[in-house]
Amino acid sequence: MKKILTVLMAAFLITGTASDIQAQGWLEKMGKKATKRVEERARQKVEEKVDKTVDKVVDKTFEAAEGAVTGENKQKQKADSIAQQAAKQQPAAGQQMQPGEATQQAPENPPIEMSWSKFDFVAGDEVVFDDQLAGEMRGEFPSQWDLLSGNAEIAQLNGQNIIAFLESTELTPLIKTPKNYLPESFTVELDFYVPAKISGYWKFRFKEPGGNSDIVTIEWWTEANKDRSIGTGWKTTSGEWRRSNTGVDLSQEGWHRMSVSFNRRALKVYIDQERVVNVPNVAQAGWFSASSYSGVKAGYYLRDIRIAKGAVPLYDRMMTDGKFITYGITFDVGKATIKPESMGEINRIVQLMNENPDLNFSVEGHTDATGSAAANQSLSEKRSQAIVDKLMELGIASNRLASVGKGQNNPIADNSTDEGRAKNRRVEFVKIDDNQF
Repeated sequence: MKKILTVLMAAFLITGTASDIQAQGWLEKMGKKATKRVEERARQKVEEKVDKTVDKVVDKTFEAAEGAVTGENKQKQKADSIAQQAAKQQPAAGQQMQPGEATQQAPENPPIEMSWSKFDFVAGDEVVFDDQLAGEMRGEFPSQWDLLSGNAEIAQLNGQNIIAFLESTELTPLIKTPKNYLPESFTVELDFYVPAKISGYWKFRFKEPGGNSDIVTIEWWTEANKDRSIGTGWKTTSGEWRRSNTGVDLSQEGWHRMSVSFNRRALKVYIDQERVVNVPNVAQAGWFSASSYSGVKAGYYLRDIRIAKGAVPLYDRMMTDGKFITYGITFDVGKATIKPESMGEINRIVQLMNENPDLNFSVEGHTDATGSAAANQSLSEKRSQAIVDKLMELGIASNRLASVGKGQNNPIADNSTDEGRAKNRRVEFVKIDDNQF
């Protein structure tokens, strides 16, 4: 019977019918040898829906299991065959499943690689606040946030921690200078979840230094069958309040990325890959909050929130220090898969290298100290190589690039704090001469 269950576990992992958390639990129960094969060859979940595949999978699994119980060698052959089939059933490049409730079918993402190719947002290069929600306890209030109204807690979607807003709630980052931490130039990035059929709204506020009055508001209703256009309001440097609406299709349930850039009165707002706001004259903001309004207790979620001081031109930093550090290239948690919102920074590096053909770089990946040193070393090597591969794909010659993984060995901040770990998770582009290759 144990052999039958082992084959059944592997088959369910291959068809993607379990959530990430479920999949991890099944893997831990499998033997180390089979686990390694499945993890290497079946990294991405296939696209078949649960309710259309479960019966077929179970039937086929038990047919295979009947043959597997005749001996150890036959079971090993079938497990090898299952793992090989997983590689053939991976989703097409640029496709993935969107997060949903761990016990429910998650909505699908459209292909993203091409749609983000012209994304020009560039994240700030000095981290002010970063919350990836790692290590948070489910059901507890998020430790890096302060509550202004309502209620919120840590929940999970597809095994990943998220902040769930319960009914009408407003949160703000928990920072030592709570109402005056935004510099003259800054960026804010976060993922927000759009529910399918819930009447309510998201509202993100940038408020006056030391006070509670709004300087910028970015909001949109999520009521089903109604216009979901984004409304942006802002206060000019002369004190006048202005407003505009931008039509953006947010009708599909799932995650979206908001990126905000404020540079000395100039405001830009991006939703996913599209710039929806470009305003030249906005008063200075001092702090930030996120709020939702809804009559139900589920549907509004946040994750991956980062606030950073505005970016210095890459060439200036490189000429001063012989390198530049970027936090704008990010990855899926624990993986070397580059997130699509990294394309703004990657495109900027491609432009820099095209404009300066004598520039050659060593791309060096760094991690924080969470986890084992060996795992972090391996992960940093894979991530730096992924960046080199992406730059080569965009036309940079291979003889101008080298990849180096530094792991957790070169911290630039205290790994015992959230802010320090955020600064240590970075990519460095170090200028090298031709004779150093």
